[in-house]
Amino acid sequence: MRAAPTILHLDMDAFYASAEQASKPSLRGKAVIVGGLGPRGVVATASYEARRFGVHSAMPMGQARRLAPNAAYLVPRFGLYRDISEQVMGLLKELSPLVEPLSLDEAFVDLEAGEVAWDTASALAVGEKLRADIRAVTGLTGSVGLAASKMLAKIASEDAKPDGLRLIVPGTERELLADKSVRILPGVGPATGDHLRRAGITTVGEIAEAGADELVRLLGKSHGGHLYTMALAVDERPVVAERETKSVSVEDTFDVDIHDRVRVRFEVDRLAERCVGRLRAGGHSGRTVVLKVRRYDFSTLTRSETLRGPTDDPAVVREAAARLLESVDTTGGVRLLGVGVSGLADYTQEDLFAQAQAAEAELAAAAADSASAADSGDGAVRDEESALGAEAAEAPETAPAERRWHAGHDVRHAEFGPGWVQGSGLGRVTVRFETPGSGPGRVRTFRVDDPLLAPGEPLPLVGSAE
Repeated sequence: MRAAPTILHLDMDAFYASAEQASKPSLRGKAVIVGGLGPRGVVATASYEARRFGVHSAMPMGQARRLAPNAAYLVPRFGLYRDISEQVMGLLKELSPLVEPLSLDEAFVDLEAGEVAWDTASALAVGEKLRADIRAVTGLTGSVGLAASKMLAKIASEDAKPDGLRLIVPGTERELLADKSVRILPGVGPATGDHLRRAGITTVGEIAEAGADELVRLLGKSHGGHLYTMALAVDERPVVAERETKSVSVEDTFDVDIHDRVRVRFEVDRLAERCVGRLRAGGHSGRTVVLKVRRYDFSTLTRSETLRGPTDDPAVVREAAARLLESVDTTGGVRLLGVGVSGLADYTQEDLFAQAQAAEAELAAAAADSASAADSGDGAVRDEESALGAEAAEAPETAPAERRWHAGHDVRHAEFGPGWVQGSGLGRVTVRFETPGSGPGRVRTFRVDDPLLAPGEPLPLVGSAE
C-alpha cells in the first residue's frame, strides 16, 4: 500500500444522460433515460432527476416507464459518447502514462507514475484541476476519488457523486470501511452478499472480524481469502495502462421473438460483419468463432468453432457462424443472437491452400474469358447487357423502405437547421430544433419521408456556433 493518495479514479456523472442533457437545452433539469426503447430494452443510464423515481441502470425499460412515465426516453448515441470519452481520456493521459480505462466514462490514473502528485496536497490539487478541465473541455461533470489503492479510490469517487471530489487519507481506510455494506467490495455481487448475510455478515468490518479461516470456509480459498484482504483495506493491484483483449463480440436482443429461419440466418450474418468490424478496429484477428443463441424460453446455447489460423475475414467468420447455427434448433423462436471471436492475435494466418485454389481458379477463369472474347468479339458484351436487362425487367418493383427516426438522434432540416427527434410514428416525425448553445427550441412535425429532413451529426457540447 502507498503512503500517499496518488491513485485517482474518475467516474463521469450519469454519463450518457448528462451528455444528452448538455446537447438538448429543453431536457436540462428534467428526467432523462437512455437505453433500448423496445419491449425488451434496458436502461443504460438515467439522469439524477430520473433516479429520484427509482430508475437505475440495467432496469427493464418497461419498469422504468411505469416509475417515470413523463421522462424523456432516448436511444443512445454512442458516436457522441465515444468522442467525449476520447477528450476525457486525453486529459487523463496528460497526467500520467498509466491510465487504465474501465469503460467510456471511467478510469484509474497513477498520479505517482506521472510525477504530478506525491502527497495529499498535490493529489488534491490535481483532482480539482482535472474536474475543472473536464467541465471546460466537455461541458460535463465527473466525480474524482483519491486514495492509496484502486479499491479505495473507486469507493471515494462513488462517495463524491455527483460532481465532487473525495480523498481518503492513508491510515484511515479500515475505519472508513468498517460500517459499509459488504457489497461495496469488489467481487461481492448479489449471490455472495446473500451467502454472507445468511452467515450473519453484512458489513466490511464484520468480514474483518470473522477472520480469514471463516471466509475461506464460507467462500473458498481464493474468493474468501481475497475478500478478507480487501476488508483489511489491503489492495496491491497496480494501475495497468493496457488491458489485454481476450475476445470481441456483439449481440442483439429482439423486441419480438424471431421464428423465420431465413431471418435468423440474416441476423447472424449481420452480427458477424459487425463483430469483424470491431475486430479490425482493434487491430486483431482471432481463431475461434462463437455463436450465442437465447431461445424463447430463456435457455441460452453457445457453440464455437476453432479455425486453422487467426482471421479477420468477414466471409470466414460469417460462414463459421452459419455452420454453428445449423446445430441449433430455433423453431420455438429466438430472442437474442450474438457472434464473437476469441483466441485473438495481432496478425492473420491465411489459408495458403485456399489461396492457391483461388489463384488457380482465377487464372482458369481469365483464360476462359480470353478464349470466349476471341471467339465472339464484342458480342459477349452485348449478350451480357441483354441478360442484365432481362433480369432487371423480371425483377419485381419494391417500395422504398420507410425511413426510421430514433428518439434523441440528430437531424438537420434544410430550412430550420439542426435538431433532434422527439418521437415518431404514424408516418410523422416530431423534431425539436435546438443546439447545445441555444435555449430550448421550437417543435415541428414532418412526414417521415420529408425530403428536406435528413440525419445529422452531433454538435460539440462546448463552443458550438449553431
